[in-house]
Amino acid sequence: MQKGGRQVNNTKKQVLAFDFGASSGRAILGTLEDGKICMEEVYRFSNDPVIVCGAMYWDTLRQFFEIKQGIVKAKQKGGFESLGIDTWGVDFGLLDEHGVLLENAVHYRDDRTVGMQEEAFKKISRDELYDMTGNQFENFNTVFQLYSLVQKRPWLLERADKLLLTPDLFNYFLTGEQKAEYTMATTTQLMDARNKVWSDRVLQALEIPERIFPEIVPSGTVVGTLSDDICAELGIQPAKVIAVASHDTQSAVAAVPTREKDFIFISCGTWSLFGTELKAPIIGEKSLECNVSNEGGYGDTTTLLKNISGLWLAQESRRQWIRGGQEYSFGELEKMAMKAEPFQSFVDPDAPEFVPAGNIPERIREFCRRTGQKAPETIGEIMCCINQSLALKYRYALEQIESCTGRHYPIIHMIGGGIQSRLLCQMTAGAAGRKVMAGPVEATALGNIAIQFMSLGEIKDMTEARQIIANSEKTYEYIPQDEEKWNAAYERFKTIIQK
Repeated sequence: MQKGGRQVNNTKKQVLAFDFGASSGRAILGTLEDGKICMEEVYRFSNDPVIVCGAMYWDTLRQFFEIKQGIVKAKQKGGFESLGIDTWGVDFGLLDEHGVLLENAVHYRDDRTVGMQEEAFKKISRDELYDMTGNQFENFNTVFQLYSLVQKRPWLLERADKLLLTPDLFNYFLTGEQKAEYTMATTTQLMDARNKVWSDRVLQALEIPERIFPEIVPSGTVVGTLSDDICAELGIQPAKVIAVASHDTQSAVAAVPTREKDFIFISCGTWSLFGTELKAPIIGEKSLECNVSNEGGYGDTTTLLKNISGLWLAQESRRQWIRGGQEYSFGELEKMAMKAEPFQSFVDPDAPEFVPAGNIPERIREFCRRTGQKAPETIGEIMCCINQSLALKYRYALEQIESCTGRHYPIIHMIGGGIQSRLLCQMTAGAAGRKVMAGPVEATALGNIAIQFMSLGEIKDMTEARQIIANSEKTYEYIPQDEEKWNAAYERFKTIIQK
């Protein structure tokens, strides 16, 4: 039987996962064999923003070109039964009535949303907006991106017939079907968190046209098959296109290798997402005070999350040093950090000055001077400061989430690419005073693949999927050390971030 350009036998199915990050993307083939998921990366590509006339865009058409290249590479490796795409949240493309993309998607780090929260709150109060959506307030949320269009470029919304979030846009390009996958929709701050529909109240208050929002479909929905045009162009047979947990965080959550119903995790990448999986949203005074987010997960679950600026500080610092002629690998930077004197200075990773790209090392020094601390000078001191500050911010988020849920979590599951830093894992254990279980590194791709296999009927449910993933990947244990020093550092850290 031929599927997706290959001859498939009856015992081993193969699926294709596209995992987009903030700076690169990958095409990964996954097979299910002997109770384990085996993965092969068949294609990797750069994913770079493009600044034009002062605006920061995603190169949307190039991204889709790379998806097609990945499909061709996968065909050469035996093909696939289905494919699924996960990306970051919030960003979107607008289509006209003919289904044509009106412009490239604007990058969430673009400055068009500066001041939009305050403007929006003149139309709908902060408390009411949180009560309706349950989302953490971030300048880059879709709601504020759209309100900037209402304020500054209303003609674009007038021309728009549909809004599709990034993975939904790619699914449309592949199939012709315009749908909104549930986990992505919950990142927008435009969805009624309790009723799981687009919020009429929010849209009407901000004068955002309701007609542009497509039907919301559950994670794991087969949205369609590869179109005839795509199959003809790439020389492949039709394959299913599955709306996985398209928000990369939620694909990663699906891969947390635990049997516990109550667990807490950190998904570590450019962003760090600290959260727990629940059956229903938690929306109230405490969650608003903590500014935590209720986002949808696979299987109609809710993930209570705190969004933290993760490895971005290290990644952008490294780029700054490269621009200055000093190129080091992340492994080399970690060794420098380990040699630096600990607990000298801290920053708030979520301070607004760290959001834009640029000279992060100098901004870290300025933050430390402004808060009465010793400014880190060497590369090792800066990297030590970044890692310590992240670990302490994780503890801060842990306390917020536990105060909202009323639960105690003895183990922190760390997943994603950031756990390749053993220093960060060990610091997290020390700062939080909890055991850390680190792994898998490839959580997002594993979750994407597992959800496809569930949709194809090869895996029964999430419990089985997590057990299979636990069998597929090693995990590493980190035990808290130097707890007294970390507790003292945490007290200092709290005074610094509250200044």
